[in-house]
Amino acid sequence: MARILIVDDASFMRLVLRNIMQSAGHEVVGEAANGQAGVEKYMELKPDLTLMDMVMPELGGVEAVRKIREL
Repeated sequence: MARILIVDDASFMRLVLRNIMQSAGHEVVGEAANGQAGVEKYMELKPDLTLMDMVMPELGGVEAVRKIREL
């Protein structure tokens, strides 16, 4: 079982991904609606896996992953 963070600006996609991950036996430990919030949640929660949308407001997925990797 993996602890998962979902980062996507579309609430519907977060819901779909949460349902898929939970039905596969994983724990969704958090969600964020933009890249900046995703970086903050990542620091707080330290998930095993982060599902990241590529195009989001405030900070896109690629930039958010770069920030996470720097940490």
